[in-house]
Amino acid sequence: MQEIVRQLEEKRSRARLGGGAGRIASQHAKGKLAARERIELLLDPGSFEEWDMFVEHRCTDFGMAEQSIPGDGVVTGYGTVNGRLVFVFSQDFTVFGGSLSEAHAEKICKIMDKAVQVGAPVIGLNDSGGARIQEGVASLAGYAEVFQRNVMASGVVPQISLIMGPCAGGAVYSPAMTDFIFMVKDSSYMFVTGPEVVKTVTHESVTAEELGGAVSHSTRSGVCDLAFENDVEALLQLRRFIDFLPASNREKPPARPTADSPDRIEASLDTLIPDNPNKPYDMRELILKIVDEADFFEVAPGYAGNIIVGFGRMEGRTVGIVANQPMVLAGCLDIASSIKGARFVRFCDAFNIPIVTLVDVPGFLPGTAQEYGGIIKHGAKLLYAYAECTVPKITIITRKAYGGAYDVMSSKHLRGDVNFAWPTAEIAVMGPKGAVEIIFRSDIGDAAKTALRTEEYRQKFANPFIAGHRGFIDDVIMPRTTRQRVCRSLAMLKDKDVKNPWRKHGNIPL
Repeated sequence: MQEIVRQLEEKRSRARLGGGAGRIASQHAKGKLAARERIELLLDPGSFEEWDMFVEHRCTDFGMAEQSIPGDGVVTGYGTVNGRLVFVFSQDFTVFGGSLSEAHAEKICKIMDKAVQVGAPVIGLNDSGGARIQEGVASLAGYAEVFQRNVMASGVVPQISLIMGPCAGGAVYSPAMTDFIFMVKDSSYMFVTGPEVVKTVTHESVTAEELGGAVSHSTRSGVCDLAFENDVEALLQLRRFIDFLPASNREKPPARPTADSPDRIEASLDTLIPDNPNKPYDMRELILKIVDEADFFEVAPGYAGNIIVGFGRMEGRTVGIVANQPMVLAGCLDIASSIKGARFVRFCDAFNIPIVTLVDVPGFLPGTAQEYGGIIKHGAKLLYAYAECTVPKITIITRKAYGGAYDVMSSKHLRGDVNFAWPTAEIAVMGPKGAVEIIFRSDIGDAAKTALRTEEYRQKFANPFIAGHRGFIDDVIMPRTTRQRVCRSLAMLKDKDVKNPWRKHGNIPL
């Protein structure tokens, strides 16, 4: 018995040490935490239950039989974040560069399977050099097993990837299938082919940071949802983020007590919209003034800035917020913003999170770049997402809602539950100037007549009343009462039950 206990403690010590004190020090020198330190910071103190600490690889080729470390380069298990259950795996770069072996993959698959069974989020802390070359196809098979579970867990439990080191080749596709990807600046990167291969094939000289760093992916490609300064900030913000999400698709969004009254009146909103209809304003101001305690967790703030998406709370319960941003491209929808918005709407729908949509959209962005890039199909993704969505949907039109973009942004015609407009709302096929130039072509050369016709069109259509007459707007509300009216609507809709026709799955215009 004592000998077994001694061996047990010896193996535990070896597993906890990973690749050794020297390699852990090397991680620290790069500004990175070790795999176990990351878990300790992410989870509530003392809550981590580790699985498969003694698992080792089974490879005997290329001298691997003599190189075996308990845990095999990944720490797996479960614990709590603010008292709520999560499953987690943390790849250990100090052990074979965090490379994925068959056994390594089996450990990840085990916690993913259990997370789906019990209904809890899966968090991956990725820091891996990729497939373990010594194992060949067995490593590739391990990746595919993980990919399959990513797909099966999609829409069942939230999946979050935090990239904290290298992530290259086939390794990038597991994070790509999770719901959110966060990265750490200057120490993490993602790409399918690295800088050396790029230089060989395309003769482009590019650094790893330029090709697949956190800034590149959070501002240019849109692959990454948030980029953090260091490991500590990333893990603490991830704890905050998890608080907004339900544990699974079988649960309602989490609630937490708040002293912020649902009847709070925000008088400053009455002057948010400028008198000049062409002058922008910051939609974030509206968001911060209507959510509980000005607490808003924005997702992908550096990418497709003409649409804002993120999580807030109303009366203590999580809501998803989608808002056009007049400060960027006048709030027009384009390819990037349509994809960003659609993915967020579908996440909220999968996990029972009500959606509040704030509309100020003059239309879709014109131009050859957009048309050749497929704006028709990409714009249809956002339309499809809203139309398919069955969670409570509340829409507030603050100013412009023109053309097809009006339809797309959670209009009454796409089963919007409650649709409000501010008195400044302009709901029309297009702006007054463009409309007059089409309807009254013969008057274009006459400035006085054109001005008169433009004002006539503005008076008739650039207001919320035509839509109100037809019941497409449920009420015209004073901006100051927006929070109050949204909270009341959410309370009314809390037991909403709408089901789409049975089908295996729809065919979203990908």
